[in-house]
This record gives sequence, structure tokens and C-alpha cells, in this order.
Amino acid sequence: MLLLKNGRVLEEGLLVQRDILIQGKYIQKIGEHLKVEQGRTIDLKGKFLSPGFIDVHVHWREPGFSYKETIDQASRAAAKGGFTTVMPMPNLNPVPDTYEHLKVQLELIERDSVIRAIPYGSITKGELGQEYADFEALAPYVFAFSDDGRGVQDANKMYQSMKIVARLGKAIVAHCEDNSLIWGGSMHCGKRSQELGQKGIPSVCESVQIARDILLAEATGCHYHVCHVSTKESVRLIREAKKNGIHVTCEVCPHHLISDEEDIHEASGLWKMNPPLRAREDREALIEGVLDGTIDMIATDHAPHAAYEKEVPMAEAAFGIVGSETAFAQLYTHFVKTGIFTLNQVVDLMSKRVAEIFGLPYGKIEEGALADLVVIDLDKRMQIDPETFLSKGRNTPYAGQEVFGIPVLTFCEGRIVHGHLEDWS
Repeated sequence: MLLLKNGRVLEEGLLVQRDILIQGKYIQKIGEHLKVEQGRTIDLKGKFLSPGFIDVHVHWREPGFSYKETIDQASRAAAKGGFTTVMPMPNLNPVPDTYEHLKVQLELIERDSVIRAIPYGSITKGELGQEYADFEALAPYVFAFSDDGRGVQDANKMYQSMKIVARLGKAIVAHCEDNSLIWGGSMHCGKRSQELGQKGIPSVCESVQIARDILLAEATGCHYHVCHVSTKESVRLIREAKKNGIHVTCEVCPHHLISDEEDIHEASGLWKMNPPLRAREDREALIEGVLDGTIDMIATDHAPHAAYEKEVPMAEAAFGIVGSETAFAQLYTHFVKTGIFTLNQVVDLMSKRVAEIFGLPYGKIEEGALADLVVIDLDKRMQIDPETFLSKGRNTPYAGQEVFGIPVLTFCEGRIVHGHLEDWS
């Protein structure tokens, strides 16, 4: 048994002091002035105790791309950031488009991950947009279906996929991008791309495919989840779809809430991500979408790359930045400490709400629940230093940024997966 004393938890939006007794994988008791005769007691001294975070969008790179990151490294990085459940995307080698291909990934996760990982199956074979993946065989083992990294270009392919996936009780999770509108771009098509002499990707590239897919979701009854929403038009479309009772949910990434094109002062590969940082009015629309409930959750889109893939001119660099280790601290610093979001809203967006939407038994601190917990020192400050990352990827444009709210101890099913009890004498 392990007794966590004097932690502060959120109850009805308020921080209250509670003791939590963990036995095995589960929370056995929550109360005040709890004692335990056998086992260990640690005093959290008023630090914040949150449900473990859930990230529905990460790139763990194995199998196939371990030079970018391994599952062991990725899972430890996620645990350091307070995540206890993640969903790795299928742009791997082999792509998990059959059970035999998925099994390779499942065995690696079982062997190497320190936290819970529920992988995606792809929508099409090889994520090539032509033949359908083996939905029936994959469904019992995957979180949902996605061709992340590529938009499904053929409307009929998406329509038929939605029909099958709806029957199987799963969701379609879509990276929305019309290939005919990418224009070979490296960043948002706006004033900054013109100033920096870079080809731009227009906002309509994303929103036009979301509009198509919303109508297909309405026609099929499929749960349609939109990845990394980045434009004001996308927010408007999703808001309207929800008003009309269409089963649409969506996520936003921390970097799209924190930054916009005006933060990019040089054409560095570290600022290259997909979707790109948009205009200020897009970022403002995303924040409003969080506040009014249009946006359902926050996901990192953690995308590690080798240094040589990013330390090149922007036009030649790979898309993507890492985020598992910094997401909560950045959100807490930029939005909770400034009074834009409440702490309760951020925790819900990163745990409780995710679990509710996808019917997962996680994201809660209750007696009998799995002990997926993260202890956070809300007053601790640090500068983001990629050299201290547990992730193999160092590709972040936020090096040197000062943040508060640092996860210091993470439990997954009662096991310590980040931090050390020895530090809590």
C-alpha cells in the first residue's frame, strides 16, 4: 500500500486537500487524515494531484523509425509530462493496416512502454488512400482508425470507411488536408510567409476537407474526430456541426493555442509543423473554441525527428515538434496563470473529457478507479531545455521559455513511471 497524504485535488472545480490510499493498481480510499499501518506514506505537502493525462495523438516512431525515437524513450517522455495513456498514430513501418502488422507494434508496446498505449489502425493500406485496411481484424485491438499525416483524398473511400467503422463502434480520426491545396508550403500562407520568402499552406486546405467529412459523418452516423484543428473556419464548421447533432469531436494542440505566425522570426525548421501556426485571428478562434466547448480536448501531436531532419532550411525540414514533456507546463503558464482558462478546464481537456468522449475508464480520481495519477508542483518553474528531454527528439522552438507547473511524480496503475519515492522522505 502507498498513502499519498496532503495532496490537493479538484472537486467541483475547487482545490481541496485529500489523502489517497493506493493498493495495487487501484485507488482504495480517498479522505482526510488517513493512516496506513503497512506500506509507505509520502507527504505531498499541498502539491496538486491530477488524474493522469490522456493524449490521443502521439507519434512513437516504432516500428520502422527508431532513429527518431523508440517506444521506451517516448513512453518515458510522456510519463515525465504526466501522461498515463497515449494513442500512437499509425504512420509506421509496417503500417498497422492488418492484424499481422499491428501485432509488431503491440509486442513492442508490451515489452517497452512504461505507460498505457492504445494504438491506431490505419484507414487505408499503407496510408496510401487506395485499398481499405482490414477494419474487422483490427477493431478489437485499436483505439480508432486514422491515416494521420495524410488526408484521405477520395470522398468515397472516406464514406465507405465511415460506414464500416461506425458499425464496428469505432471512430474515424482525421488529419484533414486537401493535397491540391498544400501548394508545397512550409508554413501558413500569410504575411509572415511572404516576409520570410516561404511557400505558404492556405487555411482552406484544412477546412475544406473538414466540411466534406462532416457531411459524410452525418450521412453514416460515424463518430468523426478532427485532429489538430488550426483555423477559424474549422472551428466554425465544427461548432455548427455540433449544433446540428452530428457526432463530431476535435482536438487542438498546445502550440496552436500558444503561438501564431507572428512568433516565427526566421525560416527555421524548428517552426515547421503540420498544420502550421496560423494567423493571430485563428489562434484567437481556437481559444474561443476551447472556452465555448467547441474544442473537446488537447492533444500534443508529439512528433520527434532526428536533428539532421530539422536543422536545415524550413523548406527542406520535416514537419513536427515534440510536446509530451512540456504540454501541461506550457498550458498552465500561458493560460491558467493568466486567468484565460481555469486549472479545472485544462485538466478536463487533458484527461476527464477525453475519457468521457471515447468511453475510457481513465481520467478520474475516485475510489475503485485505476491509480493513474500525476503529482504537479504548480509553483515550480523551469526553462525548457531540450538537452534534458527524455524524448530522443529535441525539435522544439520553445527552448529557453520559462514555464511553471512541473509534473514531479507520475503513477500508472499504481506503479511509479516518473520520479522517485526516495525524493519524498
